[in-house]
Amino acid sequence: MPIEFADFGRRLVLIAGPCVIESEEHVHRMARGIREAVGEFVFKASFDKANRTSVGAYRGPGLKEGLRILAGLKAEGPKAEGFPILTDIHEPWQAEAAAEVADILQIPAFLCRQTDLLTAAGRTGRIVNIKKGQFVAPHDIHRAAEKVASTGNNRVVLTERGSSFGYNNLVVDMRGLKTMRDAGWPVVFDATHSVQLPGGAGAASSGQPEFIAPLARAAVAVGIDGVFVEVHDQPEKALSDGPNALRLELLADFWRSLLEIDALVRPLAK
Repeated sequence: MPIEFADFGRRLVLIAGPCVIESEEHVHRMARGIREAVGEFVFKASFDKANRTSVGAYRGPGLKEGLRILAGLKAEGPKAEGFPILTDIHEPWQAEAAAEVADILQIPAFLCRQTDLLTAAGRTGRIVNIKKGQFVAPHDIHRAAEKVASTGNNRVVLTERGSSFGYNNLVVDMRGLKTMRDAGWPVVFDATHSVQLPGGAGAASSGQPEFIAPLARAAVAVGIDGVFVEVHDQPEKALSDGPNALRLELLADFWRSLLEIDALVRPLAK
């Protein structure tokens, strides 16, 4: 089922999938496994991870092959999967091609102030999800949304993914979720990157996955519009961000608990 911008506000939207495209088979296996666990959701995976810690780290299949794989999740015909798609873009020239496949274009946190990237994404007319940089205050990120909106595209979502707290650590200020939402844009909480320890493993990032569920429950209790979670069937073998990914077998109970909290607080968070 397609994702509509109005869904952010009508219900708690789940954005889930592996960090990066590992293979065509893995993408399809993960998408089907997530749907079996939670039902309706937006599938996310990156065709390129341009901000890996180490130059030798796996980045993904690249734009052309990655978009071909993601398009297979939406292919028309009797075997159509029909998954809504979110993927990152890192450079303005990627926006138009990615928009032919993706329902949501994501601006990575490190690039959230790049005006040319934001406006290129806005001009596609797609929903644009801006990850709040670890270095950006909650009361400042609305300026990035305004850059997208300057193109005439107001379909912007803001995602909290933690703030730098010294070296190799992140912290989440739950007050920031309300601050971001009060600026007038739907807000998503990234429950997995928020427990990342950037560069914490030396040549790669580490993480504290035991805090994924507690932080997600707290964020939903504040009142948000969606949850972003990187999911993998074998996090210990993931080619990117495995240490802070949620194991697929835990997803169903995780999502059920968040929906129960959302049902309680959504009437109060209007």
